[in-house]
Amino acid sequence: MTLTLPPAPHGGPRAGRHLVDAALWPDVARLPRASALRTAVARRIVERAVRRLPLRVRTPGAAAPALPRQPRGSADGLPTLILHDPGAFFRRIGADGLIGFGESYMAGEWDGDDLVGVLTVLAGHVDDLVPQALRRLRGAWVHRRPASDRNTVDGARRNVHRHYDLSNELFATFLDPTLTYSSAVFASLPAGAEDLSAAQHRKIDRLLDLAGTGPGTTLLEIGTGWGELAVRAARRGARVRTVTLSREQRDLALRRVAEAGLRDRVTVELCDYRRVDGTYDAVVSVEMIEAVGAAYWPAYFGALHRLLAPGGRAVLQAITMPHERMLHTARTHTWISKYVFPGGLVPSREAIARHSAAAGLSLVHDTGYGEHYAETLRLWRERFLGRSAEVSALGFDHVFRRMWELYLAYSEAGFRSRYLDVRQLVLTGRTTADRGTG
Repeated sequence: MTLTLPPAPHGGPRAGRHLVDAALWPDVARLPRASALRTAVARRIVERAVRRLPLRVRTPGAAAPALPRQPRGSADGLPTLILHDPGAFFRRIGADGLIGFGESYMAGEWDGDDLVGVLTVLAGHVDDLVPQALRRLRGAWVHRRPASDRNTVDGARRNVHRHYDLSNELFATFLDPTLTYSSAVFASLPAGAEDLSAAQHRKIDRLLDLAGTGPGTTLLEIGTGWGELAVRAARRGARVRTVTLSREQRDLALRRVAEAGLRDRVTVELCDYRRVDGTYDAVVSVEMIEAVGAAYWPAYFGALHRLLAPGGRAVLQAITMPHERMLHTARTHTWISKYVFPGGLVPSREAIARHSAAAGLSLVHDTGYGEHYAETLRLWRERFLGRSAEVSALGFDHVFRRMWELYLAYSEAGFRSRYLDVRQLVLTGRTTADRGTG
């Protein structure tokens, strides 16, 4: 059966574009230039994909379109992508690919009756959406990452500022009271009535156990967050140095350390990982490698090796993606890199293994639990949507709220489709026998 969508009327519905602040969101407020051919190709790709996927497309007010063929055994209730402005939707995709797909959502030109469901279907079939014959033309739809996003020492500070310095109050609207912005580990799934704070403490305790953290341990944390791991390590008797590039996080982490009565055991510094000195029994870095950038992975793993005392352990929590997909993403300016994590790149397990080995580190532990991240993101998204009035009161407009909703849903879909995973890794460096060899 062929799915057909009605043509958009000339000068048709503007969805929410007239409400977009063009000074804040210039590429959302205006439609991009796109040739009729590129727009038609984008439309054809979407129509072809929908015919093959367990997904519906609907335009409000239009006659119900033919539905895609359902896989054998599938139930009713397919997620539905609702096109408020088909013409704008296809034009944005024709001009800018997946960046256009995201900007179209920010503009209010499409929705999903089950946004995570729609995105999970798309993420699970990401390699099949574009016909093989057209993949060679991929360069026509993608943009190179801007040089300004490179994670030089100055660039990394700017990139961190754009995300993590938005507002501590914003993050508090959807994170649990521990202010932990990384995957929790639940006792069982689905989470049910388990408190998210308890699940976050379970994750932190696993990391500290892997690092062998106890009385007298000297521990370096690369990527402070808002200080929960540092406080928990200090309560075990460790002496903690934690570094961040976010002033907002640093200031709040300092207050939280003081409130916990641990200023004698924890120091919080604005410092790039490349400029940290000393050696430590353990180095812990939770979901920070994603912000490093591929060009600087050698520097990151080299720093881990340099900072570990003989016999020490580096413990990472890292989001990962398949290696081939990572290679494509590394060359591409994506919607996430444009609006959410400038300069960021999710590594593959192969990339981590290769770069850590090149730095002289041995990978001795690797455990994944991506389904726990999907559940964590579900809880964050529900809290964020439930407190939209508070987000608005903080000065974030409706375009930002749609952007953040899409970011959380997009990420959850990545883990639900197994396109993404999250790993806890242990790396070891020099042994005591290597002392003095450099």
